[in-house]
Amino acid sequence: MSTLDYRILLIGGICILAIVAALFAPPIAQDLNYHLFSDTHTYFGIPHFWNTVSNAPFLLVGAYGLHKLTHNKLNVAAELRAALYIFYTGVLFVGLGSGYYHLNPNNVTLVWDRLPMTIGFMALFCVVIAEYIAVKPAKALLAPLILGGIASVAYWYTTETHQQGDLRPYALVQFLPMLVIPLILLTYKHPFNHAKGYWWLITCYGVAKLLEHFDPQIHGLLGFMSGHALKHVIAALGIGLFTQHLITRLTIDQTE
Repeated sequence: MSTLDYRILLIGGICILAIVAALFAPPIAQDLNYHLFSDTHTYFGIPHFWNTVSNAPFLLVGAYGLHKLTHNKLNVAAELRAALYIFYTGVLFVGLGSGYYHLNPNNVTLVWDRLPMTIGFMALFCVVIAEYIAVKPAKALLAPLILGGIASVAYWYTTETHQQGDLRPYALVQFLPMLVIPLILLTYKHPFNHAKGYWWLITCYGVAKLLEHFDPQIHGLLGFMSGHALKHVIAALGIGLFTQHLITRLTIDQTE
């Protein structure tokens, strides 16, 4: 068996195992305590001020990425441009959707937070597949994965409205790519001189999830800003560092 076959089987096996595990796991309803963030202050007439305005960096990095992509400032193959347009548009709408959600946190507004996130996750996954494995399957997967991400949010919300909430598909959409992408980075070569941007993005995502988990503790420590607000800032920082990576990286041929 070739190395290529081994890697494909390993990645495919992990994906299949995760899907099977999700299918056999009990449904996961949305915990309504999730909406009870520690920072409830209103400033300048804006409810949950820091959790709301901390989404501004998503607007900035999303617009920045779209600007650089439109002006051909990103060192990416032409075949990746569609996925990157979708990715940065998703990031831009994360800022809008998450800001809208935090004005009045509930299951209805949470839909508009999660929809653009799933689109961004799936588009990024396809970018990684295209750059590290092959362009053709990435292009073929782009539309189905994005539709699957949207469907995962629609499914969750529909089940919630019937008092049978089920987050399992959404959890797969969010966490499976972040499990598989590092494996792809470690096992496949790419034509550029480094992959630091991807690792910064993954690291910032991990830190952001920790900040979200310790939301009240960090709020108590800082006094004015909660862990959830910092989560937004750090996640946006990761996207900004990823974008700079796409701007400054060089192909192996360019370094010679």
